[in-house]
Amino acid sequence: MPRIHILIAAIFLTLCCYSIPNAAFANEGMWQPQQLPEIATQLKAAGLELDPESLTDLTGFPMGAIVSLGGCTASFVSPQGLIATNHHCIYGSIQYNSTEDNNLLENGFLAQEFSKELQATPGSRVYVTEEIIEVTTAIIGGLNAGISGIERYKTIDRNSKAIVAECEQDKRYRCRVVNFHGGMEYYLFKQLMLRDVRLVYAPATSIGKFGGDIDNWMWPRHTGDFGFYRAYVGKDGEPADYSEDNIPYKPKNFLKVSAKSLKDGDYIMVLGYPGRTNRYRTSTEVKNQFTWSYPKSKVYFEEYINIIKSNSVAGSDVRIKYESTLAGLANVAKNYGSMMTSYHKGTTQQRKEQLEKDLSSWIKAKKSREKRYGNSLKQLDNLVLQSQKYQERNMLLGYIGRTTMLSTAYSLYKLANESQKTDLERDSGYQLRDIPRFGQRMKAIDRRFDSNIDKAVLQYFIQQYASIPQQQRVSSMDEFFAISKGFEESSLQTLLDEMFANTKLGDEETRLSWMEKSPADFEKSNDPFIQLAVATYKEREAIADQREALTGDIQAIRPKYMEALIAFYKDRGLPIYADANSTLRITYGNVKAYSPADGMRALPFTTLEGISAKHTGEDPFNSPVKQLELIKQQQYGKYLDTNLASVPVNYLGTLDVTGGNSGSPTLNSQAEFVGLLFDGVYESIIGDWDYDSELNRSISVDSRYMLWVMEYVDGAHKLLDEMVIVE
Repeated sequence: MPRIHILIAAIFLTLCCYSIPNAAFANEGMWQPQQLPEIATQLKAAGLELDPESLTDLTGFPMGAIVSLGGCTASFVSPQGLIATNHHCIYGSIQYNSTEDNNLLENGFLAQEFSKELQATPGSRVYVTEEIIEVTTAIIGGLNAGISGIERYKTIDRNSKAIVAECEQDKRYRCRVVNFHGGMEYYLFKQLMLRDVRLVYAPATSIGKFGGDIDNWMWPRHTGDFGFYRAYVGKDGEPADYSEDNIPYKPKNFLKVSAKSLKDGDYIMVLGYPGRTNRYRTSTEVKNQFTWSYPKSKVYFEEYINIIKSNSVAGSDVRIKYESTLAGLANVAKNYGSMMTSYHKGTTQQRKEQLEKDLSSWIKAKKSREKRYGNSLKQLDNLVLQSQKYQERNMLLGYIGRTTMLSTAYSLYKLANESQKTDLERDSGYQLRDIPRFGQRMKAIDRRFDSNIDKAVLQYFIQQYASIPQQQRVSSMDEFFAISKGFEESSLQTLLDEMFANTKLGDEETRLSWMEKSPADFEKSNDPFIQLAVATYKEREAIADQREALTGDIQAIRPKYMEALIAFYKDRGLPIYADANSTLRITYGNVKAYSPADGMRALPFTTLEGISAKHTGEDPFNSPVKQLELIKQQQYGKYLDTNLASVPVNYLGTLDVTGGNSGSPTLNSQAEFVGLLFDGVYESIIGDWDYDSELNRSISVDSRYMLWVMEYVDGAHKLLDEMVIVE
């Protein structure tokens, strides 16, 4: 599932079968490492040959080989710091290093030696989780039930930052505090942060993105969605910034790559960092997401795509700058459309509402429950409705604020103001720990920005903003764009032309210099985007304060609701796992076919011959000539699967996954690397909200196809020699 830069709000627990005992829950669940002994019986029954207890050791095998890229998952597959992940997860780095004359997206890239490996996108990181510590008491143990929402929010935020600051006294580590079950529990995650990341190998897009947006979320699939990074460290073996003198990182653990046969029914598991799910959201939240948020966002994403494409020529340097953005937008737009289709066809809303009725009846059945859980659902829904009051304004301000020049001005002025505070008082993203990444983002803009596209996107969203009721708008923004004085599109276009002609923020050195300046310097600036940032700052901060206060109120109620829901689940023998939150999880299952519709059955494997059958010679079905000739000659080599009479390309599994799992290694019963998770089928997209064991299917690229492409198509022999391949 391709990387999504604009986070998707997702996922509550399916409850269609909540009276079925725990053992019957198929492969549902994204489990924390410490929970694995609790489901040892299910893991063994599914086919795991390892001791489940061994999977709780974060620095041991195989957990120690699993890493986060800060949006995707990846894994070490050699003792030389070689990292396997999805092609779409390294797409930004391929794009960053591409030009019109040297288009690595189109041609692919292979470094035949260490010195030829390219720097990944500035700010790229590899995170290795080494320790997880519960810190619930330290975060919320001293909170008084009667404090205001803003006090609660700021106390939790301050306590979290203090714990993180102590953890990061060792500069090798990046730490964060994460809440589980809506704030019932808090954990500190300590991750070794590797700062020198390099692009090693990426097949051509005609392999890595074969099928493109047309095949996205579809089956049968024939996509070689894989690529490789390498992590580097200083000569002393410690994390270091990029230097030609750095050496490959030597991980404590790495995965062996399997070239053995994988067949229908075999055990598989994914260890990874699923992004964000909300399977325990209320029916009120679910209804709003599907009937308002998704429809609105889908329209905006599609228009965003149209603006980029209408202002750039395919293959041009301008288009290359936006290819990664286009891929993310297209993926989300299709995802949202599919979500809405499934929602309106199914009974998700009705079953969610029925669950809440049943929960309320269960609470009322005992006075002790009423006393303990109270009317937490109603209180939570009231707060949720408050949060929806200005959602259209907030959504549009978000899109406006994400355009490149304006987001640059906003963030630079915010940094100047936050720098006047003590470090713990600063907002996240503006603390001392964040400054290196902040600077790298400023540097990366040049390869991802075009003024004409940025201007067109900004104009579109300001026009949308101008159409919402005046009482919802921001007066300082209205004044700057003369919206309240009779808005005219031609006047807006003239103003934006002047702003883009007169700004200096398109220059890297200028951007970096503003990082050192004071609020007073900004207030005296003649740069039009900085003037806009300054003019709207107080109102934008006031809106942020209101959101924080409401968040604090929700932080007081949602844990109580979750406590009731979890007790209800336990009473009925249901599996209880926390929503995904970009922390390390395991999901397990089996290779398995499925029936997407009456009278249809989708087989679990696709093969090389399917590539030839789909080939049209036109993007996105334009396979390399060399690959087509190899398939025609049936040059399968040692990667032949005799049951399929070919080389398998992709396969289906019953793994419960979501965004962020992209790039996760798919492992067999002995924790050998048998592929990379990269997508799910169309029918299971609603699984982000409504799990169905009959339709939920993950898609992985088979390790044998990866090895076949590397050996026969791209000649990546040195990389093959570097890996431990189990035959």
